[in-house]
Amino acid sequence: MIGSPEKLLKEALDELQRASARDEVLQIKAKYLGRKGEIASLLKELGNLTGDGKREFGESVNRAKARIEEEVEGLLSAILDKEKAEKLEEERLDVTLPGRRLQLGKRHPVTRIMDEVEDIFSGLGFDIAEGPEVELDYYNFEALNLPKDHPARDMQDTFYISEEVLLRTHTSAVQPRVMEARKPPLRIIAPGTVYRRDSDITHTPMFHQVEGFMVDRNVTFSNLKGILTLFLHRLFGEKTGIRFRPSFFPFTEPSAEVDIRCVICSGTGCRVCKGSGWLEILGAGMIHPEVFKSVKYDAEEFTGFAFGLGIERIAMLKFGIDDLRLFFENDIRFLRQF
Repeated sequence: MIGSPEKLLKEALDELQRASARDEVLQIKAKYLGRKGEIASLLKELGNLTGDGKREFGESVNRAKARIEEEVEGLLSAILDKEKAEKLEEERLDVTLPGRRLQLGKRHPVTRIMDEVEDIFSGLGFDIAEGPEVELDYYNFEALNLPKDHPARDMQDTFYISEEVLLRTHTSAVQPRVMEARKPPLRIIAPGTVYRRDSDITHTPMFHQVEGFMVDRNVTFSNLKGILTLFLHRLFGEKTGIRFRPSFFPFTEPSAEVDIRCVICSGTGCRVCKGSGWLEILGAGMIHPEVFKSVKYDAEEFTGFAFGLGIERIAMLKFGIDDLRLFFENDIRFLRQF
């Protein structure tokens, strides 16, 4: 017996009217409109009909199918709108409340000092040069008059990658690289990151240095004193006391350490300056003839000076910071002060 599309449609509409959940509607849809559903079963019966009866039956089935599809889609849309409304009601927000403000960052104190140092020397006609942080032993030591057996190498606490490759211990390694590639006159500063095996409240395995050097004819120690005095006065103030003390560095001769009057106690003596009233700030000296020899400069024709300073140490003095490790902890409370 051939089924009735009208009867099937009525049954489907009655079931859909009683459905209240999405899953129920989808089950009814599959029952009537699925590949093995009731509508598909009716269409199979078309083969048993002929002529006008077949055409009329087919049209009736298609009308029932379209009506069921329309009702299913309308019901699913209504259920979806209801679910959205319920969810919005549960997650109601007061849009008049002020939003959460993003915390604004500050320039890191090390970056601030590095930029200030670069600006001062750029104003004095110095160019900025860079070099690799993974360096050859030759440029880090040998070209700077520190041969393999030199005892001063032990002071560097070096991170060795292999016998000939290391993490540079000072930005002085940039000096022979630049002098190999360029001829005097030279005015160069080389800021960057350096590495040593050391860690306490005044030392870290990674820190920042600025190497500077000047090479030309008739460069003297007086030029060195003049440049560094001007630099330190611009950095710490015109009234800052400065003194030069004899010292030793393998790549300079003569060598000196430069002190400034303690910025904490103004020279009266305190814990920071250990009661001396002075603070060591950098090392300097006239470039050693052996360094010129390694880069094929004529030491009879050219002279020059070099200096090196630690950025973290200057930042500690300028900002009154007593623990070097604070620079690397990324504590927003610390950084916000600057």
